[in-house]
Amino acid sequence: MNQTIEHQPMEHHASEAQSWNAVCSIDDILPNTGVCVLVNDRHVAVFHVTDGMPRLFAIDNYDPNSKASVLSRGLVGNLGERIVVASPIYKHHFDLQTGECLEVPESSVHSYQIRIENGNVLIAV
Repeated sequence: MNQTIEHQPMEHHASEAQSWNAVCSIDDILPNTGVCVLVNDRHVAVFHVTDGMPRLFAIDNYDPNSKASVLSRGLVGNLGERIVVASPIYKHHFDLQTGECLEVPESSVHSYQIRIENGNVLIAV
């Protein structure tokens, strides 16, 4: 199947310095869960959300509140219109589109452009 699904974070846009990195197959990520991938020495949490149509999101895996790389293991859900992940340690919610920490905004994380091409997940870092 030749399809491209692209997500562009609201606050971050690809620049000339960014490059697309293939990280895994979409089949490697169970729906409504996340996985951690290593991209250019960064731990990135990749989430596969299916709420009518499959969507991908990518944010830093490092939770600044707990100081641990755990966000990919958090529970995916929503708070109102926002799709979020709850950190497994302190349960802070991170918006998957923007990386904003809803309880402690100064602890927000980066979000990344992500897309699917021919079943492969690519991230711009």
